[in-house]
Amino acid sequence: MSRIDERLGAAARRFAGPRPRARQLALVALCLALASPGLAQDRVQTDRIRPDRIEVVTTTTDLRSLTEAVGGERVAVVSLAPATMNAEDYQPKPQDVVRLTHARLLVRVGLDYDLWVDRLLAQAGRPEIGRGGPFYVDTSRDIAALELRGMSVGPGDGHAHGSGNPHYWLDPQNADLITGSILEALERIDPEHAAGYEARRAAFLLRLQAKLAEWENALAPLKALPMVAYHDSWPYFARRFRLDLLGFIEIKPGVPPSPSHLAGLIQAMRAGGARIVVREPHEPDRDVAFVADKAGATVVTLAASVGALPQAGDYFALFDADVAALKAAAAAK
Repeated sequence: MSRIDERLGAAARRFAGPRPRARQLALVALCLALASPGLAQDRVQTDRIRPDRIEVVTTTTDLRSLTEAVGGERVAVVSLAPATMNAEDYQPKPQDVVRLTHARLLVRVGLDYDLWVDRLLAQAGRPEIGRGGPFYVDTSRDIAALELRGMSVGPGDGHAHGSGNPHYWLDPQNADLITGSILEALERIDPEHAAGYEARRAAFLLRLQAKLAEWENALAPLKALPMVAYHDSWPYFARRFRLDLLGFIEIKPGVPPSPSHLAGLIQAMRAGGARIVVREPHEPDRDVAFVADKAGATVVTLAASVGALPQAGDYFALFDADVAALKAAAAAK
């Protein structure tokens, strides 16, 4: 049995837990890997794009885009949580353990946003890509987090956000710190190509500064424009572009609104002159539409992650799409 097959078997055994369905899926994956090596290779092809590349697993599509910006053709990056949902709600799959058995580097958001990856790391048995390992990157390490308030919640009671608001990639200036952490890790793994990684990051940051000036200029007419959002994803974005977030439709992150909360929010919108309601594509439309109708506001759909909208294909396109959507919504009012 090859070393890869041994890792697959170990990963499948670790994934076995109290839930029969998860245990069955892991055993099926193991049987496929052992009985049909060719089929197993096809299954992990998205994780092993080219054997001469550094295989990186990121928890989100945003970190995948930023890792690719630094690593270029030297990296093969797979993200775990899809952009079509809130990554805080992601339910890991057995194949995610297999992905981690191949990874040479793990890049995560941190700040309690992707806590589910800790269980995957324990099941994969790869301490070198786990907390404290040399090939583990928590990109929140150098971020000045907003909303530090030590909040705690129980099961089914929303998202803690207890270590600070985790949506820090939505301030494009934070990409400087994020890519810096990724650069350090890639240079540890592949010092021979350090100059190339540094050159790609420098080019990325040069373009970022030009785009940031463009986005700030485009949103300047919206400065201090009152608005509300469904989920508390936008404080970093609002701070960077001087927007005024009056409140959120959710009572707290992950907790749907009550009728009294909606009534109070509508009253605050009318008093504050809020004319825009922000929602993400995966968020329920009913409460958003109700609030917008009662307050006389326009609903604008923004992408909080790369790939959440078709036009948000990479990190730059994400902000291009959101800035254009906000400008259009403001013009409509």
